[in-house]
Amino acid sequence: MPGRHQLLIVDADVTVVERDLAAGVLGCPGCSGVLGPWGWARRRVLRCRAGEIALVPRRARCRGCARTHVLLGERGLLRRRDEVDVIGEALTLMVAGGRGHRRVAQGLGLPAGTVRGWRRAFVAGGEAIRMLFTRWAHALDAQLGRTAPAGAPSTDALESIAIACRAWVLRFGPRAVWPLVCSLTQGALLCNTSCPFPAVR
Repeated sequence: MPGRHQLLIVDADVTVVERDLAAGVLGCPGCSGVLGPWGWARRRVLRCRAGEIALVPRRARCRGCARTHVLLGERGLLRRRDEVDVIGEALTLMVAGGRGHRRVAQGLGLPAGTVRGWRRAFVAGGEAIRMLFTRWAHALDAQLGRTAPAGAPSTDALESIAIACRAWVLRFGPRAVWPLVCSLTQGALLCNTSCPFPAVR
């Protein structure tokens, strides 16, 4: 539908995004057309380890289907105020490390309710997350053996993320884990069912 905007996760470096837009290398996820510059989206504040930063995401328009897209750097998840690295660290400490949300929140200097919400969303989406990253792992490594659930959905989800990210690194080279997770989920890691995960390509 022309004019309807969608979110697209891109490189966190705005210089790279501008270069890619100018070169016509960013594709429309809806029709595979070419995206071109189309103004700016609303200002957003992202809470990072070093403090808050203000972001003004680029907006792009498809030259084929005319849909507009908000280009969000891979540092932030959809509908979450905190940097994905911080969220990822908290999830790892809670799911793999067995720490309670209050202890994790205190260590990160965040409200306990915020961290508890991340855990609840991750647990609720555990099976869908596991399935998505299992598909990514096999798409990235055709030689990968069969993987099957072994524990709680959230634990299996975290394990599948690790396997997929390792497959990415072996194929393409070093990459920070949680920004990659953000990119592979198009920012929807902790989103509800109204924000489905993208197809594995």
